[in-house]
Amino acid sequence: MAYHKVNADQRAQGHSPYLDNDDLQATALELEWDMEKELEEPGFDHFRLDGAVQHHLGNSQSPDLDLEPIQPSASPKGRFQRLQEDPDYISHYTRQAPKNNRCNFFQILKVFCTALIVFIFGIVIGYYSGKKCPSPPASPEPNNPHIYHEILKEIKAENIQQIYRDFLQFPREDDVDTAMKILGQWTSHGLEDVQLVNYSVLLDLPGSSSNTVTLKNSGECFYPDGLQCNRGTKTLHSQDLLYSYAAYSAKGTLEAELVDIQYGTIEDLIRIQAITNVTKKIALLKLGQSPLLYKLSLLEDAGFGGVLLYVDPCDLPKTTDLADKAFMVSLNSGGDPSTPGYASIDGSYRQHRLNLTTLLVQPISAVLAKKLISVPENTVQKDRCVPLQLPSTEKKIISLNIQSVTTYRTISNVIGYLKGTVFPDRYVLIGSHHSSLNTSSGQEWASSTAIITAFIQALMLKVKRGWRPDRTIVFCSWGGTSFGNVGSYEWAEDLKRVLQRNVVAYVSLHNPVRGNSTLHPIASPSLQQLTAESQSFNCVEKAKCPRSNVSSVQMQGDSDYFINHLGVPATQFSYEDINKSENSSFLSEALFPVHATKTEELDPSFKLHETIGKLTGHVTLQIANEPVLPFNALDIALEVQNSLKVFIGDEVDASQLLVVASQLRDTAELFQSDEMRPANDPKERAPIRVRMLNDVLQSLEKSFLVQQAPPGLYRNILYRLDERTNQFSVLLEALEHYKLHQSNETIQAALSEVLNSISSAQVYFKAGLDVFETTLAGKK
Repeated sequence: MAYHKVNADQRAQGHSPYLDNDDLQATALELEWDMEKELEEPGFDHFRLDGAVQHHLGNSQSPDLDLEPIQPSASPKGRFQRLQEDPDYISHYTRQAPKNNRCNFFQILKVFCTALIVFIFGIVIGYYSGKKCPSPPASPEPNNPHIYHEILKEIKAENIQQIYRDFLQFPREDDVDTAMKILGQWTSHGLEDVQLVNYSVLLDLPGSSSNTVTLKNSGECFYPDGLQCNRGTKTLHSQDLLYSYAAYSAKGTLEAELVDIQYGTIEDLIRIQAITNVTKKIALLKLGQSPLLYKLSLLEDAGFGGVLLYVDPCDLPKTTDLADKAFMVSLNSGGDPSTPGYASIDGSYRQHRLNLTTLLVQPISAVLAKKLISVPENTVQKDRCVPLQLPSTEKKIISLNIQSVTTYRTISNVIGYLKGTVFPDRYVLIGSHHSSLNTSSGQEWASSTAIITAFIQALMLKVKRGWRPDRTIVFCSWGGTSFGNVGSYEWAEDLKRVLQRNVVAYVSLHNPVRGNSTLHPIASPSLQQLTAESQSFNCVEKAKCPRSNVSSVQMQGDSDYFINHLGVPATQFSYEDINKSENSSFLSEALFPVHATKTEELDPSFKLHETIGKLTGHVTLQIANEPVLPFNALDIALEVQNSLKVFIGDEVDASQLLVVASQLRDTAELFQSDEMRPANDPKERAPIRVRMLNDVLQSLEKSFLVQQAPPGLYRNILYRLDERTNQFSVLLEALEHYKLHQSNETIQAALSEVLNSISSAQVYFKAGLDVFETTLAGKK
């Protein structure tokens, strides 16, 4: 096969970076080199970087998948350069001998003197011209690792700690005040274009007094944290107690029997429904294993009237002590409930939605759960934790009283722009969140806000010396996160058309330090390789550098809209405590009160904050500056095949899915080799080719958005539910639904959704290849 390569001379400094310039295309040097000999050699799937180790691309026809990350390789040298370096290369161009070998001495002297005078005169003019009009300093190579080191070394623990304390000293009255403080900080560090974007949204806030749970068997009344409702404790109401509630729950009072359904899985529901009628009863539900919204949808369909939600102490890391703490959850899947699917701007139609479920939902502490099921306070026996469970012989009648208030409030986003020089219309988003209306999340917001502010501070020091990124970096501090990512949803819905075209990646700083035991990186498949490499970059000077595995699992926070509605690749670094429980997934949905003292206990030196800042900063700089976006198409295809191989079973026929997935991998391999390879060699980066390639890479994951997913599950099927599962979440849910309803319609619908997504991605990759081939053939 013949491989065609387009190469253009490097553009002069200041030349327009846009790629639709006809003159630029017309002056491109067309070279052609033959790969037939290379393709015939063994190991066609292996491409080498000079002096680098081979990376096996894998064989699409082999049943065994090679899941090693695939490094895009550099192209061999062009034909002209190879010929010049060939010792056997003989030029066929000879110069004709002069007719007269005698030259007049005076004529030669005259020419020499004239040239010398002109040369000296030119030096003098150049010297004085340079003094009067100094040329601007040449911009360094945007992808030079030395530039990254210079920026990241300015992210220091002591700076983050000082910024953190400055934010907490500011009296928080409402969301706008906090946002204005952040805006002032960002502007003071030199970020020029910073905006405050406000939205009026429908929020569900706690009432003037706490919700209560009354045990009718004994007449005892309890607050969510387990304290009794006597006159002495009514005066002790704190923000933590008031915000121990479920936002957007149904309101009112319900008296019914308490039914222990453990984690609310399909098996739990089948077991309970076989022994009792659950209509209008109150479920005692543990948080974990699967998304809360998904479990509540099952309970609502089963006919339950209310839910008491708690976290089993056995599912928490041993380093935490939250047994006596209640918490807040949000039942909002995202955005302003009164404007679903569109932005809450002036003049928008507002839907009257006071609650988002028919269930009365109340979070309670583990201490109160133990009192309701009458078990001893200490459930640890010989270093073994005993999970909480209501004895089947006991019948508990409780009264649940929920009185939250639904009202419109203003939430604020802070958006700052650092314009790019080469691709200013391509955005790399990096997002944190700030406090919203004294919610139960307490002070944890200051950690993420301090890290992003320290990164801005480090960047602007370099910007003041003349450097700028190639792509625009957009800094975001979101409001209303604890109510269902309201601020990010509204802003993204407001600018949806622009963001669909321009956003290339989202880097999340949601709750970066929630523990101090282990680093937990999450990334979409196309960013897994870059995220793993960033860990090595950050610890080059360290003797030991433990690296954490990068996984593509659902993550909490404001990345939700960008992943599930825009199909934008995303990544996130965070520190967590080690939790060996199999039921620990989705415990982060519970917003426990976090105070400043707790954060400084987890990271007294703020070194963990510094590490997160540098890792996040490095990934952001790489995406913002690399000429070719550092996204890996082949990793997506491998993730798809891996998810399908473990899914194969007797319940469904996935043969067609495997065929399409194999085609996707074949196309991704060809795309990765034939198209990525030349663009990675600076000598071969024709600007139009790079722009076309980046346009394809930018939209790699958009094909994997299904039309509709069960509540709490990602629409982007590339993300698994948690670390324990390797299958597509929509297919897993369909199988669970089959167990409950004995109908395969849901399975067939899910299979069709996944099949269409994989097929669409394969067609998209193939179309990208066709565009390149057509363009190159046309130029030839």
